[in-house]
Amino acid sequence: MSAAVLHADGLQRCPWPKQDALYVAYHDEEWGLPEFDDRALFEKLILDGFQAGLSWITILRKRENFRRAFDDFDPEKIARYPKRKIERLMQNAGIVRNRAKIEGAVGSARAFIKIMESGPGFSEMLWQHVGGKPIDHKLSSRSRTPTESDESRAMSKELLSHGFKFVGPTIVYAFMQAVGMVNDHLVKCHRHAACASLSLPPPLRGKSTAKRSGGG
Repeated sequence: MSAAVLHADGLQRCPWPKQDALYVAYHDEEWGLPEFDDRALFEKLILDGFQAGLSWITILRKRENFRRAFDDFDPEKIARYPKRKIERLMQNAGIVRNRAKIEGAVGSARAFIKIMESGPGFSEMLWQHVGGKPIDHKLSSRSRTPTESDESRAMSKELLSHGFKFVGPTIVYAFMQAVGMVNDHLVKCHRHAACASLSLPPPLRGKSTAKRSGGG
């Protein structure tokens, strides 16, 4: 199924949420909304790293468990996790218990802190790859959705150079879709026009609004 789907509420949506209530809510309320908050972007990127090899709905169902386990994705706290904390996380059945991903999140938190201390901010660093505003692909079919792009490859390369883990071009592209750097809602999906018409805050300022976000 690659075309927009008409739901019982009379709205057309991208096909991937199917009829899952949690997934539909995520599609309608989060996916594709432009996000500029540094911490929220960090959280989403880390969760996308945990998604590697899994489906996003798996991570979405565990997201609140992840937030509790990882101190609400506070980079300052995660960067200081000792080995005993990592061992406790490995025993936490509510999250994805993958040692490389858990240790990668710690390394990524340290990289995030360095970026925040040495430059205009994490958000600005990421948004500069799309010129500070979302790219609208105006997709008519899911089959036309890219899995990576020149922008995701460039962003992946920069993130890796700073020490981030699990940020390959495909993971980064999924991240870009979720945080509204690209608008990949199908044009017949009711969220396409809504996301495209949003009045965006000035993106290239490196400011953190402490807004909470998330999703795949």
